[in-house]
Amino acid sequence: MQAMDDVRKSVQKQLSDGQRRYFKRSRRLLLRHRDELSDEDRAALDVMLRFSDRLAQGYALKEAFYHFMAAPDRIEAGRRLDFWLDACDRLQLPEFMPCRRMLRNWRDSILNAFDVRLSNGFTEGCNNAIKTLKRASFGCQNFSRFRKRVLLSFSLHPNI
Repeated sequence: MQAMDDVRKSVQKQLSDGQRRYFKRSRRLLLRHRDELSDEDRAALDVMLRFSDRLAQGYALKEAFYHFMAAPDRIEAGRRLDFWLDACDRLQLPEFMPCRRMLRNWRDSILNAFDVRLSNGFTEGCNNAIKTLKRASFGCQNFSRFRKRVLLSFSLHPNI
């Protein structure tokens, strides 16, 4: 998403004032899935993509990345990732090169996520709750009391 937004910003800087006004608030249209856009939004997006080949290429890479992330299994995800990496190599958009390098370097680890559909979201949520409680308990000098407060707050949670 950051790479696509960087392409949008660089294209927008090269436009005249009138065209630049048309691009105001275009970030939302460019970053959403094409399937989620209304017919009116798709028409506006098509007009924007005609302004620049770089913008259209960046948008195509972004949509191909969404396609890769929607893969049902590791094998298909590997094929889609290879397609995306090849497309990125052909188009040579400098904004996408750090993303390309990261995906190439971490390819096996990323594809492992398609085998084991687990997330550390619950753990991150617990950590966030503890940090919030810690901020609210500023000045609590007894660690034992703080620990009891954390355990009490999580004992009210049905999943723990």
